[in-house]
Amino acid sequence: MTRVVLAMALCLWAVGATRDAVDAWVDATRLPGLTTAVSREVRDRNGILLRAYTTHDGRWRLPVKLTDVDPTYLQMLIRYEDKRFFDHVGVDPVAMIRASGQALWHGQVVSGGSTLTMQVARLLDGGNSRHWAGKLRQIRVALALERQLSKEEILTLYLNHAPFGGNIEGVRAASYAYFDRPPRRLTPAQATLLVALPQSPEARRPDRAADQATQARDDVLNRLAAFDLIDKPTLIAAMAKPVPETRHLIPALAPHLTDQATAADPTSQRIDLTVNQQLQIALEQLAADAVLARADGLQVAIIAADHQTGHLLAHVGSASYSAEARGGFLDLTQAVRSPGSTLKPLVYGLGFDRGLIHPETMIADRPTDFGGYAPQNFDGHFRGELRVRTALQQSLNIPAVAVTEALGPAHLLAGLRRAGADPRLPSGAHGLAIALGGVGLTLEDLVRLYAAIGNGGQAVDLRGQTAPSADFIPHQVMDTAAAWHVANILTEAPRPAGVKGAGIAFKTGTSYGYRDAWAIGFDGRHVVGVWMGRPDGTPVPGAFGADLAAPVLFDAFARIKPATDPIAAPPHHALILPTAQLPRHLQQFGNPKSNDMAAPKIAFPPDGAVLEGSMVTVKVRDGQAPFVWLANGEPVARTHRSQVDIAAPGIGFSSLTVIDANGQSDQAQIAIE
Repeated sequence: MTRVVLAMALCLWAVGATRDAVDAWVDATRLPGLTTAVSREVRDRNGILLRAYTTHDGRWRLPVKLTDVDPTYLQMLIRYEDKRFFDHVGVDPVAMIRASGQALWHGQVVSGGSTLTMQVARLLDGGNSRHWAGKLRQIRVALALERQLSKEEILTLYLNHAPFGGNIEGVRAASYAYFDRPPRRLTPAQATLLVALPQSPEARRPDRAADQATQARDDVLNRLAAFDLIDKPTLIAAMAKPVPETRHLIPALAPHLTDQATAADPTSQRIDLTVNQQLQIALEQLAADAVLARADGLQVAIIAADHQTGHLLAHVGSASYSAEARGGFLDLTQAVRSPGSTLKPLVYGLGFDRGLIHPETMIADRPTDFGGYAPQNFDGHFRGELRVRTALQQSLNIPAVAVTEALGPAHLLAGLRRAGADPRLPSGAHGLAIALGGVGLTLEDLVRLYAAIGNGGQAVDLRGQTAPSADFIPHQVMDTAAAWHVANILTEAPRPAGVKGAGIAFKTGTSYGYRDAWAIGFDGRHVVGVWMGRPDGTPVPGAFGADLAAPVLFDAFARIKPATDPIAAPPHHALILPTAQLPRHLQQFGNPKSNDMAAPKIAFPPDGAVLEGSMVTVKVRDGQAPFVWLANGEPVARTHRSQVDIAAPGIGFSSLTVIDANGQSDQAQIAIE
């Protein structure tokens, strides 16, 4: 009955009112606000949505433009809802008269007479249009909107405010919620469902009322087919598609980084990051897979960046943002932990930079007391005299501490700070222990350090947005040649079993007590860092960087597109010579007298000797006392004499090594029967 009265009133108004009176009535309309709060967005480097936040009233309302929407959907919407949209002035008298006539004939509402402009008026005004006063207000606002806005602007308002069930408003939010995709490319089945939903959004929600949603969609499809807007094969194929019975989450990629970015810029409606959406998805999945089968509370954090620009390409703060039991809400890229052996490339790089050593310099790996600090190698064995290159590749502790002693721990800390890291020193720690992880650093700190090495020794402005950091200073951490030497050494470091990873320079680390497993690497363009451990810092038995974090590192590199970039060629001033051709002071690290003194020689037992008994007499000639004797890499005697008795290493083949005070050594292979 209301519609009949309304139709009659409209006819009387149309006949009796003058144009001037109507114009004055419309012009005096007080319009509702045309701007409505929309969800804040964070997008990737290509403008793809990474994450959105609900509005203050808990709505998902993602801003959308006409160019963001599939043209086919727009055609369907206009043809189904308001075919004379581009011709009328906000109200379609033909449609209203038709709707009124149908209501009189059938005794109930069969079709509505509202135009898209009237629907926009209702959505903006929030009034009740079921009563004649509300409907009249809707008509008045629609006429006023048409005078102030273009058709495209009105259609855009509809696309942003139409209800789609629950807290979903606007076609863009609906497309993500129901189809997990932007609305730019919709299938006919998807487009027609989105046309049908706003008419009765709660009753037709596909996640709660799939049958009703399917029926409404099919009704739209049949109508559009009758209008020859879609052909029969398309109709049949679309009807065969099931409606989505679950609601997808609105994208929430890089949650820790996006939280950080929005907190730093609380007023911007849209924030653009340097992150690559596809790589972010891939590394978040990699992180989830890395801890999926573990019941020990293990977590993982990953950072990938372009070390030439400093742009973050992916940022994974934890394996799952919502995994409270694993501390997933914590951004573990910022957790301060012991870096284990990951600082050794900096130690040697600074040694190269200062002219103390060269990759082919001989250095001693022997039991050494550094003023009360006596570090051991991870496996408890010693290798005697070997090249610096090998010492770094095998991650030996004594050579690294020896170079740190020559540099001075303060020089190592200064190098970290020049790279942009913020080292935290535990109270009471021995300064030389910094080389082996006796300092607190974050994953981001280490990525900054390795980015600098990959960038020819110059610090990198690591950041998630294109604008340079205001306080960044491009310090030179080490000389270009020194950085290249480090990269060259680390590209030849032993890989985990079954991993190739050619062209990637990398280093692993394990902190004291198996609390943290690290793997950091770079190629000619990219740098990737991986941390694994427990959020609370408790030990994870058996958590080795090489076994746990390194495979994740190489899997991350495999997901970076384009493929691995080659590391740059050596700079012209890089010294590339074998040990014997180096300047004399670079041939041997340590006591300069070692160059003038004969190296020790095992006099007994001779190489290849076969011996019996539980004790073995060993003799050395030449060299400088004291002498350290090793059996299969383990120290068994330290003496100033040239002869000593040691316990037989055990049945079978064994290796005997003697190291003198200057770090020079000799070795013999024997057999015990």
